[in-house]
Amino acid sequence: MQQDTSPALKAFAITPNDTTGMSLPVRALYIGAGGNLVVIPIGQTTSVAFVGVQAGTVLPIAAKLVLATGTTATSIVGLV
Repeated sequence: MQQDTSPALKAFAITPNDTTGMSLPVRALYIGAGGNLVVIPIGQTTSVAFVGVQAGTVLPIAAKLVLATGTTATSIVGLV
C-alpha cells in the first residue's frame, strides 16, 4: 500500500480503545504527549508497538485501531 503524502483533509481526537475501531481509518497519527503507541495497521490483524514516541511526532502509519493496552501516549489525533 502506497502512503498518501498530500495534506490531511480531516483530523479528529482519538481515545485508545481495545475493541472499538476509529470512525475513519487514518493515514497518520499526531502524538501530542509522548509515550508508547500500540496500533493495528490497516490490512493487519496483529498489533504493532511504537516505543518512546516523542511529543509532537507525526507517524505516517495507516491504522484502523489505537489500542488502550500498552498505549501510554496521549493527545492523539488521527489525520485522514
